[in-house]
Amino acid sequence: MLFVCLGNICRSPAAEGIMQHLVDEAGLTNRFIIDSAGIGGWHVGDLPDKRMRRCGKTFGYDFCSRARQIQADDFKHFDYIIVMDSDNYRQASSMASSDSEKAKIRMMADYATHHPAYEYIPDPYYGNEKDFELVIELLEDACQGLLQQLIAKH
Repeated sequence: MLFVCLGNICRSPAAEGIMQHLVDEAGLTNRFIIDSAGIGGWHVGDLPDKRMRRCGKTFGYDFCSRARQIQADDFKHFDYIIVMDSDNYRQASSMASSDSEKAKIRMMADYATHHPAYEYIPDPYYGNEKDFELVIELLEDACQGLLQQLIAKH
């Protein structure tokens, strides 16, 4: 599964790290390929935002992936492309070369079970520490819901 946000330095690398942690804890590491990417290429090669890394560490995660930009080939290599908001959805959808590729795109917040009021994962980039904490809480919820659905389906 590929997690996608705008720049691949806040939400999507956090989702990647949280999901990898959950998959590893469940003993399913060899059954999933987990990655993240950004719509834009501004941060390619960078570590996640230092505020997200610091907040992740507080929650017990190590967000250490390097930013990359989503590519057309990602639609061939991943069964699920999980986006953080409707802008990400529109932009990823415009990259899909077929209806079957477009069908792989899903909204992250749709998997949250404890935060039904959130229709998307908000971008904390221009926010404060509380915004980063909220994103991690939402992503933990949504990653758990996504993993439960994947286990039930497969």
